[in-house]
Amino acid sequence: SCSLVAFAFSRLRAPGRDLLFLIVISTIMLPQQVILIPQFILFKLLGWSDTFYPLIVPSFFATAPFLIFLLRQFFMTIPIEMDEAARLDGSGYFQIYYKIILPLSKPALGIVAIQSFMNNWNEFIRPLIFINSASKYTVSIALANFSAEYGMTPWNLLMAASLIALLPCIILFFFAQKYFIQGI
Repeated sequence: SCSLVAFAFSRLRAPGRDLLFLIVISTIMLPQQVILIPQFILFKLLGWSDTFYPLIVPSFFATAPFLIFLLRQFFMTIPIEMDEAARLDGSGYFQIYYKIILPLSKPALGIVAIQSFMNNWNEFIRPLIFINSASKYTVSIALANFSAEYGMTPWNLLMAASLIALLPCIILFFFAQKYFIQGI
C-alpha cells in the first residue's frame, strides 16, 4: 500500500497534492507513543485486544511515511515518458503502476520489504501494549521477559537467545543484500 500512495504522489496531478504529501511526511516527526493510546482504544472497541490483528492490520494501510517518501523519490526517477507512451497505448493508471512502475522499482521495493520486516521484527512497545497473554508474545518481549523470569540475569543464556532472535534479520540481509545496495 505504501507503493500505491507513493505512485499517487509521484505521478498523479491533483490540487493540494504537495500539501497533502507535506502532511504525510510531517508525520515522521510525530512520535509513535502519541498515537498509541487512541489506537489501543480503537482496537479494544473492535475486540482486537490480545490478538495479533493490531500488529498486522495497520501495516496494510500505508502507515510508514518514510517508506512512502523513499518510494516516491524512486518513482520520480523513472521517466514520465514511459507513462505517456503507455497512456497512448490505452493503459490506465493502475496498468501503468502494475506493468511499468512496479517491475522497474524492484530494488526500492526490496528496501521497503527489508525495512518493514526489520521494524516489525524488532518492535517492542506496540506488542507490549496490545498483547497480554504470554503465549502470544513476540520475540522482543520474550527476550525482555527472559531476563526478568530468572531474577538474576543468566547472561550466557540471554546472549544465546538474542543471537537466535537476531538470526532471521541477518539471514534476510545476506539474501537481500543486492536489493539493499541497489535500492539505496
